[in-house]
Amino acid sequence: MRYLLLLPTLLLLLALSACSESERPLDSPVRLEGGVFGSFYQVTIADPLTRGELNDLETGILAELESVDAGMSIYRDDSELMVFNQAPTGEWQPLSDKLFEVLAIGRTVSEESGGAFDMTVGGLVNLWSFGAEARPKEVPTDAELARRLERVGTDALELDAGQREARRMRDVTIDLGGVAKGHATDRVADFLAAEGIEHYLVNLGGDLLASGYRDGEQEPWRIGIEAPLADRQEAQYMLALHDVSVATSGDYRNYFEEDGRRYSHTLDPRTGRPITHRLASVSVFHTSNAWADAWATALMVLGEEAGMALAREHQLSALMILREDDGWTSRVTPAFVEQFGDERVEELGLNDQQNQE
Repeated sequence: MRYLLLLPTLLLLLALSACSESERPLDSPVRLEGGVFGSFYQVTIADPLTRGELNDLETGILAELESVDAGMSIYRDDSELMVFNQAPTGEWQPLSDKLFEVLAIGRTVSEESGGAFDMTVGGLVNLWSFGAEARPKEVPTDAELARRLERVGTDALELDAGQREARRMRDVTIDLGGVAKGHATDRVADFLAAEGIEHYLVNLGGDLLASGYRDGEQEPWRIGIEAPLADRQEAQYMLALHDVSVATSGDYRNYFEEDGRRYSHTLDPRTGRPITHRLASVSVFHTSNAWADAWATALMVLGEEAGMALAREHQLSALMILREDDGWTSRVTPAFVEQFGDERVEELGLNDQQNQE
């Protein structure tokens, strides 16, 4: 009987202990991290939080990432995007607001870049072994390329903003690899802001969005722009970010080699082939990571001169890293100089510095 009387007291103590742990304040900043989209996510938060609040935020972040995957993955037959890809051509299909928004961003950047960014490259991505088909890593024949190019072109995608509907006029395969990760970064940031979080850094596989300050007061978030090295990660430029995002497109990580030649995963939708110019990476700074993601891809495809001209035309804040025989050089746009300041640009030597590998 005595033990039975002690049982409620023990349960009460355990409940109080769990409650106390949930309400325990955490040292700031805190970081949540894990795997997502075949890559990783890291979310660093500088706001004061308890253990329970952090657990709730983690649950919400994972729900946002799962929602993006369920909507836009090309690796899930049941994703909203793949269902749309498999729908009959010429027939309007209702879309979620989020998928419609991403398609609209992609089509705009495609039109403004003259097709350098194109969401209908799914067939080409698969052909070059960078997509879901898991083909052997071999160079496609000219005949194979010609057949796939017939199924490329954003003109085959029609959007009805009023009805939130879309249709494919030809049998094109939409691949959102150049914009969906940026959209996911925005989604996580929007969730945190809706929860009242002011100071955070979201990092989804290198797509970054910074809000507020690292110490919750005045210390900005600092990020590194990588040197174009295939064998290791090394920050070449350190930049302070405050209420802005950055997306980087590069050709030095995802590629395959055949007969001594390297083939980048970045494809030119106009030719169907991997890019071959000396531009190694492009970083675009923008309030929206989805837009930054799409623009970085377009500029990367266009190359140094055409990409720089387009970035200037649209007043994009961009940093380009270009290969040289014995290293690399860097170029920035006027909008980048305005954003980070002449003094910082000069300190980093971004206009004319040559870097040795």
